[in-house]
Amino acid sequence: MPFATEPAYTHGAAPAEGARTGVLYCNLGTPDAPTAPALRAYLAEFLGDPRVVEIPRPIWWLILHGIILRVRPKKSAAKYASIWTDEGSPLRVWTDKQSRLLGQCLRERGHRVQVRYAMRYGSPSIASQLDEFKKLGVERVLVVPAYPQYSGTTTASVFDAVFAWSQKARRMHELRFVNHYHDDPSYIDALASSVRAHWKTHGQSEMLVMSFHGVPARTLELGDPYHCECYKTARLLGQALGLPKERYTVTFQSRFGKAKWLEPYTEPTLVAMAQAGTRSVDVVCPGFTADCLETLEEIQDEARDAFLSAGGQRFEYIACLNDQGDWIDALANVCEQHLAGWATLQGPDLQALARSREQALALGAER
Repeated sequence: MPFATEPAYTHGAAPAEGARTGVLYCNLGTPDAPTAPALRAYLAEFLGDPRVVEIPRPIWWLILHGIILRVRPKKSAAKYASIWTDEGSPLRVWTDKQSRLLGQCLRERGHRVQVRYAMRYGSPSIASQLDEFKKLGVERVLVVPAYPQYSGTTTASVFDAVFAWSQKARRMHELRFVNHYHDDPSYIDALASSVRAHWKTHGQSEMLVMSFHGVPARTLELGDPYHCECYKTARLLGQALGLPKERYTVTFQSRFGKAKWLEPYTEPTLVAMAQAGTRSVDVVCPGFTADCLETLEEIQDEARDAFLSAGGQRFEYIACLNDQGDWIDALANVCEQHLAGWATLQGPDLQALARSREQALALGAER
């Protein structure tokens, strides 16, 4: 396997902006445009990941390319078009803003770091951002997934992409990874503050539904902790809000295919609640840190229509954390915990670097 061409190494060179440490904030991804061709490219990459669909590759390749990529792109493009903004995909807009605010927050706390965002599928890719870090002289990288709850289908896939890039790198970054922060107190506090703020403006419904992204049920049997971490987040959020157990429930959304996924499913649960006499619900999606297709179209539109059509009278969607200040502080707290031991609170000693360069050149170095 050929290794990538590296930026020329220069003895005693100071990194750009004085930062040798980078933070790579990674989200799932989004198509470049709400069109069938863009969706076809995006879905091919996303659904082609063996972490996402654990079906024998030859069989799945035939299903994916013979059926799904012929039918689904047009339907998905219409859904994306319904939430697309003048700035582009909401997920990319929010993730970009979060990364910039995170960098600002860490710098205000005295850390010299470069912060970039990347998408696991689509652009900017993880590989391209790691390449950019290398050009800037970054030597250490903390990889922070935008997923609070760990899953092999999401978090581990981000790590896969980093490892795939590293297999082709000649000069490796020193790497650290954040696995999860589903029970981090500042993350829970940010969620609770978001819900309280919504209640203050819109009032409180009879039930709070906490909807997490679903995964195939067999992943739990195979040892994936995602299901348990979702329930712990829900329990801690319920406690922070002072809600008794009968006032909130946990559901799972975005089921794909005919296999059994984690239950209970969000939309059928909402329909059953309305039919049983529940008049009003608030729905929050704690596992999504930025609003996207799954929250804006699937929950705010489709789930709302299902609940109201089944007899419900009031449906309130509580927006994701997005760019809320306490969420950015929480994300910075998580980063600080994992940056510990790296010299991020001081700039490079330029005089020492100059002396090192002089000594290297005296010994015969060419740069």
